Amino acid sequence: MKLSRHAKSNMKLYDISGSDIIAALHAPDMTAREHTKIIAIKKFGRRFSGLPLKVVYEKKEDEIFIVTTYPLKKKLWR
Repeated sequence: MKLSRHAKSNMKLYDISGSDIIAALHAPDMTAREHTKIIAIKKFGRRFSGLPLKVVYEKKEDEIFIVTTYPLKKKLWR
């Protein structure tokens, strides 16, 4: 798993661990696709102030490239 500079920055800002990202990728509550990017959304209970974690990534051959990750702030997620 490779991380973009933006993803690393957001991980520090929002206190997101690598295991949080892996959990979202392996067992997402919801997934979507935008062109070549895949979006995984996972709720972690009380973590991230009760907001779900969004992970945007691309699969390149046998490698996963994390584009960005952050807690969703909108209440549109169900």
